[in-house]
Amino acid sequence: LLPSLLFPLSGCRDASPPDEVDEASALSQAVATITPEEIYSRIGVLAHDSMGGRNTPSPGLEMAAEWAASEFESMGLEPGGDDGSYIQRWEYTPRGGPEGAAVAVPNVVGLIPGSDPVLREEWVVFTAHFDHVIGGPDESGDSIYNGADDNASGTSAVMEVAQAFATLPTPPNRSMAFVLVSGEEKGLLGASHFARGASLPQEAMVADINADMVSMNAPDSIFVFGGEYTTLGAKLDQVVEAHPEVRIAIQENQWPQMPLFRMSDHFAFVREGIPGIFFFSGLHDNLHRPSDELEAVDCDKAARVARLIFHFGYEVAQGQESPQWTASGEEMLAELSAGG
Repeated sequence: LLPSLLFPLSGCRDASPPDEVDEASALSQAVATITPEEIYSRIGVLAHDSMGGRNTPSPGLEMAAEWAASEFESMGLEPGGDDGSYIQRWEYTPRGGPEGAAVAVPNVVGLIPGSDPVLREEWVVFTAHFDHVIGGPDESGDSIYNGADDNASGTSAVMEVAQAFATLPTPPNRSMAFVLVSGEEKGLLGASHFARGASLPQEAMVADINADMVSMNAPDSIFVFGGEYTTLGAKLDQVVEAHPEVRIAIQENQWPQMPLFRMSDHFAFVREGIPGIFFFSGLHDNLHRPSDELEAVDCDKAARVARLIFHFGYEVAQGQESPQWTASGEEMLAELSAGG
């Protein structure tokens, strides 16, 4: 009997400590809640014809906000909007509109407080815009710009990430805010409102992780903008290497002639001095057209991108050091402050 008793003991000598095993198990179970089926369902709601394209402002945008708020509530997220709700209002004035024509339009904000008594005062923000555009009919007569990839996909990914974090028995050290913004298509307006401190102290926000169009093009890669400006880039490289099972590689920019880094909601945070990074599956022929519909998107890819964002977000929120600007990031900020 003695050898049989010794064998399992010797086999456990190199095993991870119980706390590490428990953490790894919890993370594995959490990330498993992010599925292509749920991505499909969420995009299907947001990109449904009944939403009318989710223009800012519009009844469809309000419907989408109310639905997202109810989803955050069902996940158990704390409300981060106005008056104890999940809805945060900001004022939008249509271009060329008369004085006094401002309309209060919605962002949707859900919060998960951190677990560390000190680091919980810092916030990692996850953003995606849920608005889209309107336009004339295409050759088939379709006049609804559903915005399945742009950006029901990124919105769904952030919602899936929020749900996964909500399942953890112990949240990461830092607090997390999940912010679905409107007005991106009008000039990053909803994100700018939030980044200026509408819900959280501006100095407490240490990073913004942004998902905008994550369900098209190559199934096994994603473009990431902004990594070179902060230590977030090196952290992401480590996460990609540590999680080959996600099957998402970082692809080099194919549109260097375009200022893509400045064209999504993370840039509203960068302008305020908050490190930001942007996940993007690339340009395509359906962009800002009625053909950007549920049937055209790759929900499996979107789910795997969301899993990557979950792992990345966890490392950012859990790490002892907050993200820092690199030398090139400091140069970029100096150019911005000089009006560049």
